[in-house]
Amino acid sequence: MSHTEAAPGSSLSAHRRGRELAEAADGRTVDVLVVGLGATGAGAALDAAARGLDVVAVDAHDLAFGTSRWSSKLIHGGLRYLASAQFDVAHESAVERGVLMTRTAPHLVAAQPFVLPLTPLVSRAQASLAWAGLRAGDVLRLAARTPRQVLPVPRRLSATEARHLAPSVRAAGLRGGLLSWDGKVTDDARLVTALARTAAAHGARVLTRVRAWELTGAGARIRDELTGEEGEIRARAVINATGVWAGALTDGIRIRPSRGTHLVLRSERLGALPAGLHIPIPGESNRFVLVLPQGDGRVYVGLTDEPVDGAVPDVPEVPETDIGFLLDVLGSALDTPVSRDEVVGAFAGLRPLLDTSGHDGPEGAPRTSDISRRHAVLTSPDGVTTVVGGKLTTYRRMAQDAVDAAAGARGLRAAPSPTAALPLIGAAAPERLRTLPAPRRLVRRYGTEAVAVHALAARDPALAEPVLPGHPVTRAELLWAVRHEGALDESDLLDRRTRIGVVPQDRAQALPTARDVLDRAAPARP
Repeated sequence: MSHTEAAPGSSLSAHRRGRELAEAADGRTVDVLVVGLGATGAGAALDAAARGLDVVAVDAHDLAFGTSRWSSKLIHGGLRYLASAQFDVAHESAVERGVLMTRTAPHLVAAQPFVLPLTPLVSRAQASLAWAGLRAGDVLRLAARTPRQVLPVPRRLSATEARHLAPSVRAAGLRGGLLSWDGKVTDDARLVTALARTAAAHGARVLTRVRAWELTGAGARIRDELTGEEGEIRARAVINATGVWAGALTDGIRIRPSRGTHLVLRSERLGALPAGLHIPIPGESNRFVLVLPQGDGRVYVGLTDEPVDGAVPDVPEVPETDIGFLLDVLGSALDTPVSRDEVVGAFAGLRPLLDTSGHDGPEGAPRTSDISRRHAVLTSPDGVTTVVGGKLTTYRRMAQDAVDAAAGARGLRAAPSPTAALPLIGAAAPERLRTLPAPRRLVRRYGTEAVAVHALAARDPALAEPVLPGHPVTRAELLWAVRHEGALDESDLLDRRTRIGVVPQDRAQALPTARDVLDRAAPARP
């Protein structure tokens, strides 16, 4: 691969979409149809294609349109699940975190330090319990064989050290802190984009804006959301990976969505943040509000865990009660509480938790925070395989299990899954990533392809300009997204290929530039 080119066969574009949609719906029968292009669906498309199967993957909207772009950006090691005795889930999480950090996506997933400040609101008993948990988390790391140089050992901090790593924390009564490490993905939507492009490089047809509105074990009725044309994709096996929408496509699937809300603050509001923060939620022994610096001038604060009843919206709204709750917990640890008007954005994702309670309504049902994050793979009487539950960290294992089940149920001959050792587009050993002739910020987002993105800007100074003042994303990144990452419109560019859109004011300011780049890119499409 040339330093100025995308990985061979991986580029997604409007032209490729049109050609491959026509192929997929021309009456042929493919091996596997995957519906849903979040992390699990894109992961299933990659898993199946990497086994040598003929794959089509569709989404009614865009890559990472649903829950996958609304996470905390953490690749959890499973510590929380130890406290609820979900040892298998905890170990699986730690293993999958290690896979991402050391083999499949070290350019996108790196160690993130966190400080738990020992304020007067954290009793000594709570501090001891938290410290025991962090030590147990390090045992998980060891069991998963993740090297200590990838995830350092947790340690206690003096009050001075805690203030250095978390200068916005209230100094009065601070006894010190607990330092721990977990995995953090640069951008969850970029992880999904890398999965989809890697699947495409292995021959999968990855089709956005294609709605599957009726599924059977033999395929799906589809509609091209750009033209309104309807058709059919025939398949030997069908995987429903639509998350919280899974029950709408397959009978017998009951989902209890749980809303996880994050606030968006400007970085200057909390000052320098060398580490993230764990702030204990009063009255809860094992739940925290997280303060997550993003490196792009924003800080996320999250998250909630609230049940959602009724119809599932395309984009969840954030209620004021969630915002107030997060601000209250955040204020319990800060020198100066954050006011409501300092919240420049907010977003919420819906966790697709499998409802196994047998209840018809919320009354008497368990709290969503108590429902297992263990994933489930279910096959309907007509042969549709549905994968639900789980979380971002374990997407690869979910995808593998779904393909195993679908292939087994439909009698497909497939090789064993290779994805635990299959690098995603842009991945390379850390020592190689460090020597790439491109800005570090681009390397953390594009890996080895950062050189090609940087070359675009070097050839045309106009493309080196930021999309909006004070934000690091350049016009070159938008052009790359149109030419190689399947971005079809302004929303794809601002809300998923970049995260400019999480701040409405920034989104409005960047919109003319996004339109200009789309117009510029049109002649360059093959």
